[in-house]
Amino acid sequence: MRFDKKVIRRILHYLKPYWFFMLCSLLFAAVSALLALYLPVLTGQAVDIVIGKGRVDMEAIKSVIFKMLCIIGISALGQWIMNACNNHVAYCSVRDIRHSAFERLQKLPLSYMDSHPTGDILSRMIADVDTFADGLLMGFTQFFTGILTIIGTLILMVSIHKWVALVVILLTPLSLFVAAFIAKNTSSFFKQQSVTKGVQTTIIDEMIGNEKLVKAFSHEAEAEELFNKNNAELEKISLKAVFFSSLTNPSTRFVNNLIYALVALAGGIAVIRGHMSVGNLTAFLSYANQYTKPFNEISGVVTELQNAITCAGRVFELIDEEARTPDKEDAAVLEGAKGGLDIKNVSFSYVKDKPLLRDLNLKVTPGQRVAIVGPTGCGKTTLINLLMRFYDVDKGSIAVDGRDIRDYTRHSLRENYGMVLQETWLKPGTIRDNITLGKPDATDEEVIAAAKNSHAHSFIMQLPKQYDTVIGEDGGQLSQGQKQLICISRIMLSLPPMLILDEATSSIDTRTELKIQDAFARMMKGRTSFIVAHRLSTIKEADTILVMKDGNIIEQGDHKSLLSAGGFYSKLYRSQYEI
Repeated sequence: MRFDKKVIRRILHYLKPYWFFMLCSLLFAAVSALLALYLPVLTGQAVDIVIGKGRVDMEAIKSVIFKMLCIIGISALGQWIMNACNNHVAYCSVRDIRHSAFERLQKLPLSYMDSHPTGDILSRMIADVDTFADGLLMGFTQFFTGILTIIGTLILMVSIHKWVALVVILLTPLSLFVAAFIAKNTSSFFKQQSVTKGVQTTIIDEMIGNEKLVKAFSHEAEAEELFNKNNAELEKISLKAVFFSSLTNPSTRFVNNLIYALVALAGGIAVIRGHMSVGNLTAFLSYANQYTKPFNEISGVVTELQNAITCAGRVFELIDEEARTPDKEDAAVLEGAKGGLDIKNVSFSYVKDKPLLRDLNLKVTPGQRVAIVGPTGCGKTTLINLLMRFYDVDKGSIAVDGRDIRDYTRHSLRENYGMVLQETWLKPGTIRDNITLGKPDATDEEVIAAAKNSHAHSFIMQLPKQYDTVIGEDGGQLSQGQKQLICISRIMLSLPPMLILDEATSSIDTRTELKIQDAFARMMKGRTSFIVAHRLSTIKEADTILVMKDGNIIEQGDHKSLLSAGGFYSKLYRSQYEI
């Protein structure tokens, strides 16, 4: 049986704060095990008392029965306290592991989230931690109790008859060999099982989260086929894991029953020859059964522990993932940014051998409206990610108000940006909660004013509970355009000094868009603004238009100068509007 020592050390680290409960659990486990070992002695005494006609001592039997009842009661109480301590240790340590995993999740860079399926992360934090808890509950004291029972019964059997005890000792390694052989072959299967479960969770999460897309493209059959293929693979791996692990108990039981039969034969011969009493033989057989029973339990515990440690290892992999670069100890807090930006020689790539942005240079004065256009994949959204410091540049620097953004805290930097994206960000809660996300202390009057500016007020008033209408994280029954209007209302309420509008009106009808453009124009006045748009008619009034292609700014100027230049921008514009 092979256990990952590093994972075990990590588990012990999480168990350390609950050492008192672990000690209590082991103490009461020992008490229960020792009392259970004393019961066969009393049983043997009772048998010897009733042997022979006219030799029954009822008072002595009553005394023995009373002692047995007391021992059973104390043992049961000890078991209850032991289980209570086990539950406390297991669930508190699991709580701490989940807290560490979730805390690490908040510190991981977006690159990790972009490269790992959500379902696999969920599987590690939920299913794998639950499996670890089950294994810990089962194995925490059973292993200790089993070892204690084996040692105790061995000593007592030797004290009763050492030669018959020798039969048990010589045959016991057979049981250990069988258990070890089976356990050795189950670890890899349980690891494959955990990985396949993670893939299945990913498939389910994707299909449920994109159900409308699946139905719109009639992808139901393909989705079902994908799930069935994974489910069949999981069935195959799980069957192997469970089959091999389930062989442990019957195999060891067969060996143990064989040992029991041989002990009974040897003990019977000893009784016939007068080397031990019938009561002693009764106690000895009970000890022989108790001696072999822990081997069954320990083999089962080992299998569960292997599964638990494998799952714990997957969770620790998540906890050990390299966190994003932390804020500097002397990082400044950006307050009331003026909005001047200076991008110098910036290079960046998501994949190291596939460069995206190369030697990008740009200077933006406070209050300037900068539009970014270009074909899909040219780096427009990537530039936004770098400005917000969702990713850090590979080379070069980005400065706000003359200072590198890496010298500011991330929180304060992002507080000075307002974002409206093509993809809406909504959380479960009321319409009001979603609008006040950037300004929680806003008054009702401010919320309504912001909604009116974004032209969201009219449709909100038609909802069942108006601003108190509860929506889900995907916006519930709201249309994509309505969701986008709520996100625009959020920005118009908080009014940060710098704005990022990435296809902010892509889901809104043309008439409403024209009205919002006027509101945007008022909102952007005096604020540094970055506008990403495919509809070039929406950026005519921008102070500067950056034309990007293959990660570089190939043209720069205002709308008129770029049109007259007859370059790439002119071709883009003419492809949309023939002039």
